[in-house]
Amino acid sequence: MQNMEEMMRAAQEAATKIQQQMQDAQVKLDTIEVEGSAGGGLVKVRATARGRILGVAIDDSLFAEEEKSILEDLVTAAFNDARDKADRKAGEHMAEMQQGLGLPPGFNLPGMG
Repeated sequence: MQNMEEMMRAAQEAATKIQQQMQDAQVKLDTIEVEGSAGGGLVKVRATARGRILGVAIDDSLFAEEEKSILEDLVTAAFNDARDKADRKAGEHMAEMQQGLGLPPGFNLPGMG
């Protein structure tokens, strides 16, 4: 019976360690910054790898009234570009973390994808 208790304790410790590493990974993803752009750089969106938008930069040349719908489309495109890059960075980071834990590729832990 002692052996079973030791195994349960070890499993609990491993689960606690994985949970802490997951929390650390989420914090790290919020420090990784990506930039999406559209219109040849006329509109730029900065975001974290978790998808939090940090800022939008719009070139002054786009502030003509008749360009409003184009500007709105470019902001949308820049946001989507940043979100795609953030998703890729997050996926890369989580894959690295899974490898570091010795988990097989594609193994899915709650919160890891």
